[in-house]
Amino acid sequence: MNIDLLRRLCETPGVPGHEHRVREIILKEIEGLFDDVQTDAMGSLICRRDARKAPENGDKPKKVMLLCHMDEIGFLVSHITDKGFVYVQPVGGFDARNLFSRRVLVSTDEGDLKAVMNPAGRPVHIAPPEERKKIPEVTEFIIDLGLGKKTKDVVKVGDMVTLDEPLIEMGEKVVSKAMDNRVACWLGIEAMRALGDADHSCEIYVAFTCQEEVGLRGAKTAAYAIKPDIGLGVDITLACDTPGVPEQDQTTEQGKGFGLHVKDGWFIADLELVKEIENLAIEEEIPYQRTMLKGGGQDGAAAQQAAAGAKAVGIMVGTRYVHTVTEMIDKSDLLAARDILAAYLKRC
Repeated sequence: MNIDLLRRLCETPGVPGHEHRVREIILKEIEGLFDDVQTDAMGSLICRRDARKAPENGDKPKKVMLLCHMDEIGFLVSHITDKGFVYVQPVGGFDARNLFSRRVLVSTDEGDLKAVMNPAGRPVHIAPPEERKKIPEVTEFIIDLGLGKKTKDVVKVGDMVTLDEPLIEMGEKVVSKAMDNRVACWLGIEAMRALGDADHSCEIYVAFTCQEEVGLRGAKTAAYAIKPDIGLGVDITLACDTPGVPEQDQTTEQGKGFGLHVKDGWFIADLELVKEIENLAIEEEIPYQRTMLKGGGQDGAAAQQAAAGAKAVGIMVGTRYVHTVTEMIDKSDLLAARDILAAYLKRC
């Protein structure tokens, strides 16, 4: 299992609109895996592998598209005070309760600078009781680079800010920031490696998309250009198999296989495609679990709704503590997702 690749993907900064460094890692990793690789106007990486044999029915090869977004949630610098304190705007959804006392990375033209994030206001020692109970808005947090007035010389409005935490292994678990959605980038690469020299009759597209966290933007443009027949949204989903969450809200349970995603706030999967992948998982003895999400969405919805439409389904990896620096996956679930993708592509 290529943990080193997952580490490099997760630890590399790349918020919506700033995915270029992640894209460069992927470009190096996919050398020789595709017949054509292009970067579109929005910055998504569109990779095509031609069919290796003609379809038995004599029709044109079906276009099968994997959508794997590159961006992570983060921030963009919105204001710098004369004293050098930095304010930001979020790009992606944050729960402000997870942002207290965080180390961050500010990516400038001169390189990445270490900094800390804390809410503006009085510390607990001098704050009145009512103020201690308040949860600040994300825009009330400030970033301190320790540079004072010199901050304005190096930091600009629009610079990227990401949470700064390394990937760690904990038994059969892997923990990192940006599992959402570098897990999918890993899967897009490793599934193609697992596919090897298989004689598939479909035309395979793997789109490493941009700006998913702010509205599936890169997936919309990429899917419109490709016009797939089948779209596989590859992403993480919730694994709320932890204390304090009712059983009916757990979404997935870690260690029970990949998530076969049938609904979220943006799409309802194609029923025949769900059954096809489910039967394949059973045949190949790949563990899986059906999943639904009350809200949120993933890039499969963009493939489903592009141009004249496509059949779509989601292939998910259940993740604990989503949208934090402690996003946790189970290695066996990640491998199950890779295996079902490769098995499906071999038969398409």
